[in-house]
Amino acid sequence: MSESAALGDTSVLPLPPAREIPSTFIASVKSWWAAGDKESASSEERLLRKLPYFRSAGSPPTTPDHASPVIAQSSRVELNDPKHYLNTFAITPTAPSPEAPPAAVLLHGYGAGLGFFFQNFPALGKWAGKRGTSVYAVDWLGMGRSARVPFQVKAKREDIDGRVREAESFFVDSLEDVAYALRYPTRVNKLILLSPAGIPRDPNSSVPSRELTDSQETGASGHDSPEPADSKRVEDLRSSQQDAQRRESRGRKVLTYLWEQGWSPFQVVRSTMFWGPMLVGKYSSRRFIGLSEEDTRAMHDYILNITLAKGSGEYCISHLLAPGAHARRPMVDRIAALKIPITFVYGDHDWMDPEGGKESVERLRQAGNGLGRMYMIPHAGHHVYLDNPKAMNDLLVKELDRPAGSGRTSYAA
Repeated sequence: MSESAALGDTSVLPLPPAREIPSTFIASVKSWWAAGDKESASSEERLLRKLPYFRSAGSPPTTPDHASPVIAQSSRVELNDPKHYLNTFAITPTAPSPEAPPAAVLLHGYGAGLGFFFQNFPALGKWAGKRGTSVYAVDWLGMGRSARVPFQVKAKREDIDGRVREAESFFVDSLEDVAYALRYPTRVNKLILLSPAGIPRDPNSSVPSRELTDSQETGASGHDSPEPADSKRVEDLRSSQQDAQRRESRGRKVLTYLWEQGWSPFQVVRSTMFWGPMLVGKYSSRRFIGLSEEDTRAMHDYILNITLAKGSGEYCISHLLAPGAHARRPMVDRIAALKIPITFVYGDHDWMDPEGGKESVERLRQAGNGLGRMYMIPHAGHHVYLDNPKAMNDLLVKELDRPAGSGRTSYAA
């Protein structure tokens, strides 16, 4: 049965609720056994169905087009190679405006997928309906639910520039954000970078191990708003990151060795086989504690399925970043070539070093581009879009509406 047919089947009947997060070995085995393409499609659709205007693939519309200012659908976009395709999600206006701003494209972070933006789609859908434009979310080639094609780099280990070029090309050939903008600057209208990796030079204060150990930041409220990232806020965040670095265990040496050997954290989870769902469950229960119980289960099911899928684009990490998330070719040294508005966004409890964003804004200014911005999202860690969606959505809409010329595409990554 084709994937489209499978999606059609699941859309006719209500989707079953997400599985309970496994707490026993038997439950973990059952989750591991059930994982696969069909379960992955269902886990993603479970998140997307939270939008009242979402239409399942292959199902007749439940309401006429004009009943909502936008409609949302997911689809597979075939690339030139018949085995390469991108999993995409589109929110399109039912009454497109001839004066519409450029479409917005969301690109997820390393090892994630477009489902991570499920709390941002409602606000972006409202924006798309008001402006008569479209919003697209895309899974990178080799990640999420896009084609898991073989990933390999032919450059020798000591050829850092060659390794970075090949790794970037793997994504740029389909779609990528900063690297894409550098290669095709006339096709991008603006960049909104959410807790981006690869910006600062080494050494920096990023502590990627905190992604596995930190709980979700709580306390977000409807009164929160994005805060301009002044020097004091940046320094306070870096100070807390440096404290965390000093507390890291000696196991970091083992992780460094595995990193340089090309291992990915997802490969480690897959290698545990039946124990994998329990490991992912421990992460999900801690990292998404601020979500409702239903949403936490749904996110766990989604993350589990994309984690257990065949390894592919995830193996880029050791070629683009050195151990500790230090960029092998820092974007801060390349970003001055861009002449478009660029916004850097970090959580006030982020583990990603904000110094790269601060210096990038200054480098843009020195190059004659005064359209660089940097913000802090209160009560948020690395996943700013999940930790404080209200404040993040307000900023996204504000930045998407910021004038930036015409005829190009706006990116949020």
